[in-house]
Order: sequence, then C-alpha cells, then structure tokens
Amino acid sequence: MAGKESLGRLVAGGLALAAVGWAVRDIPAELGGRATGERLARMLRSPRFHDGVFHNSVPGSHAPPVSSLPETLRELIFNRDGRKPGGPIPLVTSPATPPSAGGLSVVWYGHATTLVEIEGRRVLFDPVWSERASPSRLVGPRRLHPLPAPLADLPVLDAIVISHDHYDHLDRATVRALTALQSAPFLVPLGIGAHLERWGVPASRIVELDWEEEATVAGLRFVATAARHFSGRALTRNTTLWGSWVVAGRARRVFYAGDSGYFDGYTGIGAAHGPFDLTLMPIGAYSPAWPDIHMDPEEAVDAHLDLGGRLLLPVHWATFTLAVHPWAEPVDRLRHEAKARGVRLAVPRPGDRVDADDVPLVDAWWELLGA
Repeated sequence: MAGKESLGRLVAGGLALAAVGWAVRDIPAELGGRATGERLARMLRSPRFHDGVFHNSVPGSHAPPVSSLPETLRELIFNRDGRKPGGPIPLVTSPATPPSAGGLSVVWYGHATTLVEIEGRRVLFDPVWSERASPSRLVGPRRLHPLPAPLADLPVLDAIVISHDHYDHLDRATVRALTALQSAPFLVPLGIGAHLERWGVPASRIVELDWEEEATVAGLRFVATAARHFSGRALTRNTTLWGSWVVAGRARRVFYAGDSGYFDGYTGIGAAHGPFDLTLMPIGAYSPAWPDIHMDPEEAVDAHLDLGGRLLLPVHWATFTLAVHPWAEPVDRLRHEAKARGVRLAVPRPGDRVDADDVPLVDAWWELLGA
C-alpha cells in the first residue's frame, strides 16, 4: 500500500511539474529579443537614449510611489465593485457602415487595437488578439469581451503599427499570425525590431523609427512622434522606445497616441503635423498613483485640442481591467468633458465602423451594462 501511495505521489508530482512546464514554456520567447548590431547602434545615437535606457522628453515617474503601494494593493484585491461590466459587451461582427473608399473610416476592435482606413489604405494599430495581456496563458489581465472578428477575417493590410512593447499593445501570438497571414510591414519605435525578429518577422518587413523620423509606406507618410510613457516586457525597463504615430495621406491625417501621460508635447506635434481629422486617444487605466504615464479622460480631451483634432475616438478602455476605476467611468467622464468643450466624439461598440465624415450620435451603449 505504501508503495502505491509513493507511486501516486510521484505521478501527481510529475503531472504538476509537466503542467508548470507547459504554462511557462513560451515565456522566454514572450519576453522578446535584445538589440544588437546596427539596431543597437541606432539606439545609441538617439537623443533619447543615455545611461543605457530611453528617456521621456518630460521627466516623470513610471512606477507608483512606494508609499502608495499598500493602498493600491488593497484596492486591487478588495474593491472590485464596478470594474467589470454587468453583462456581455455588445459586439458588432458585420458593421453596417462600409469602408470609406477615398476618405477616412475606423474600426475599433477593443482596447487599443484599431483599424484605420485612410484614402483606400488600411493601417492596423497595436493588434492584440490573445486572451490575456500577459506573457502567461494562465495569469494576467483577461479579456472582458471576445474579439469581434478573427485575425483571418481581416482585410489586406498596408501597414501594422506598434506604439510600444507592453503586453496589451504588442502581442507575440498576434504578431506571428499576422506575419503568416499578411505581407504588410511593421512600423515600430527603436529597439522593438529585436522582438519582432525573434518572433519570425523578416527584417525586410520591419521599419524602426526614432521620434520625428518618418517613412512612406503604400503612399502614406508615417511619423513616429513623442509620448510620455515607458517600455519593458520584464523587470528591465526602457530598453526599447515608446511613442505615438502620425499617419498622413494626401488630404487626411490621423494621430494615434499609444499610451501616454499628458504633456506639453502635443501642442508641438499638432503644430508640426496637424491638424488631424481623427485622434485615437487613450482614456482608461489612469490612477493618481501613476499620473505621468496614463491620461485621464479630461486630459485626453486637452491633448486632442492641443493636436488640432476634429474627431476623437477613445481607445485603451473596456477590454482589460488595468486599474481600479470602474469599468465605464472613463467613457462617462469623456462624454461629459467632450460635450462641455464642444468636441466631436465617436464611441463605437467593439467591431463597429465609424466614417469620419458621417459620425452618428453617441448612443451610450455602455450604460446598459451597469455592474
């Protein structure tokens, strides 16, 4: 009997170890690659790179102060009220609005993943199709709604644009799938090309830019512009650059903020590259504990106006719980601020399309999902 019990424990232990091995087997690859050669040389030449890391143009903290950690942890663990919707988030799988053939339209898939259709070209920003924003399949922020469309159903893309290397913006599984399914180049800030190459993206499909550098792809002008944020997929931070993006066609211009705290650089970006027909502005995951790296909704409106924006579409909310504020608070506050300041606003359901020249009235669909 004792022998059978020992054998049972050995088998159970072996199964547990196998389960752990399965769960962590992809984590080294998820962390990405390290820049070498000419890629590293370009990083070293950047005005933003010194002391071995990249720096913001406006200094700020990218971590909560130690004194705030106990309260932050208490809120995360015990105060869960309202941080998830009270019912299924409504998805649009077949938008009624067609793509604008020569103008500007946009499809928001959730969080920051957004497809911009500009003058007949298609640009996909920060695509994340995985279930979790995490290096692990078992832990980390999990989706609050499914994707409205599978990756294989995306139209032919002209460019794939990444703002920075955090897991909710740069997803290894999605990158690998897009590499196989599409032929579009990836436009990324300095250093991120090392991640992509490790994941199988050919060097010929990687365009790395420093702030205020630009490239022309499919007749569109892409400019990497500043953001106030940070980077890192593990404990080491700021070894790759982060940023925002300008996409300019012959007559239409779009600004994608990525992740950023509010800073005075938006006025300069607007003066140099605007005005913008559409701004994609992050409005969620803000906290008094990290005010320098994520905007709140009122600051998103400030930035939109600084940029000379004509239509604001909010991103970085609704899909992952990344802060302690209630799920719908960002969009409620944004709607109030936009109305008070005369800002045109589009808040589509995930998967729906908005034509920038024919924007419907905001219908407050999220109000039906009270927690």
